[in-house]
Amino acid sequence: MTIMPKIIDSMLDDDLYKFTMQYAVMKYFPYQKVCYTFKDRSNTVYPDGFDIQLKNQIDWLTTLKLSKGEKAWFKKTCGHFLPPTYFDFLEGYRYDNSEVEVYLDNENHLVVRISGYWYRTILWEVKLLAIISELYYLMTGQIVDIYNDDLITKDVEKCNAMYQHNAFFADFGTRRRYSRLNQDTVVARCKQYSNGLFVGSSNVYLAMKYDVKPIGTHAHEWFMVHAALYGYKMANKISMDNWIGTYNGSLGTALTDTYTTDEFIKVFDSYYARLFDGPRQDSGDEIEYANKFIKLYKSLGIDPMTKTIIFSNALTVERAIQIKEYCAGKIKCSFGIGTTLMNDVGVKPMNIVIKVSEVLINDKWIPAVKLSDDLEKNTGYKDEVIMCKKILYLD
Repeated sequence: MTIMPKIIDSMLDDDLYKFTMQYAVMKYFPYQKVCYTFKDRSNTVYPDGFDIQLKNQIDWLTTLKLSKGEKAWFKKTCGHFLPPTYFDFLEGYRYDNSEVEVYLDNENHLVVRISGYWYRTILWEVKLLAIISELYYLMTGQIVDIYNDDLITKDVEKCNAMYQHNAFFADFGTRRRYSRLNQDTVVARCKQYSNGLFVGSSNVYLAMKYDVKPIGTHAHEWFMVHAALYGYKMANKISMDNWIGTYNGSLGTALTDTYTTDEFIKVFDSYYARLFDGPRQDSGDEIEYANKFIKLYKSLGIDPMTKTIIFSNALTVERAIQIKEYCAGKIKCSFGIGTTLMNDVGVKPMNIVIKVSEVLINDKWIPAVKLSDDLEKNTGYKDEVIMCKKILYLD
């Protein structure tokens, strides 16, 4: 079997929210253990030997370390909210392949489980998803010339469209990118052709390479683990309190849909609404979502035009423009565009995720679930999802 080339060779080839959450976990949950599970929503059949190739990539990850130059840039760029101790920790961090189990089942469906201390295992998700995506295209022969004129024209047209509608946008595409090189080239094009409307990348390495802002705060797992520890009714409130306790008002975008946005809004009172810069929408209908927060801010005596919604739900440029036109004069907005920027090369994008599935509490593994505002995005064991909905009166 021919060994595939190394896919990731920088510790910073990852999304910022993994690093920001890692520090928050270190601060509040240094002894907490969790388990993550891979899910392929398309039920993909993987080629023979895929698990062996993936294990090789994982072994290469164990050799990664933060370089002195990367540390210096990261500290200079994000040192106003991350302390020096964190950068020292990250410099010494090494991936441990014993935390990851990988195999193909009898039907060649991929099984990946990650378990261990939360502060350590939190850095596997994005890199593994990016590797799985690129490795799948390589092993199935879906090779695309990413420098062909049609793809370049397509990217330039997307940037021009966002510029013409004065729509700020960022790259959120690491997890399901076609390839590392494609994400690199698309970010370069976005910076070159967006006339300043491209505000940054969630990918820290590419933000460093192209001198743009690294963008990210927290993800669903932050709320999911809190729910397992403190209960579904308290998860949103305690999650926000611990985030505030970590960052003192920095990184002020709140992800709202882990247990439905309607449930989140119940505790998003004047204190949180004034402290956070705005919410991030990751599921459901964008217009309905905007209306909910416009109404909420007005009811609290807050001018919605002082707040910004980050839309990031499987966006296309066309949909982003529609949302931008609707929100104009009502509430500020920006867009995190992922797959349709970083995997729009003519292949079918993968529909894959890695989510926290269990949390170790008193030597017992407790299920962790996410509901979302889209039913198909619910994750977790079926019985626990049903229980969560009952507790929150969502049935």
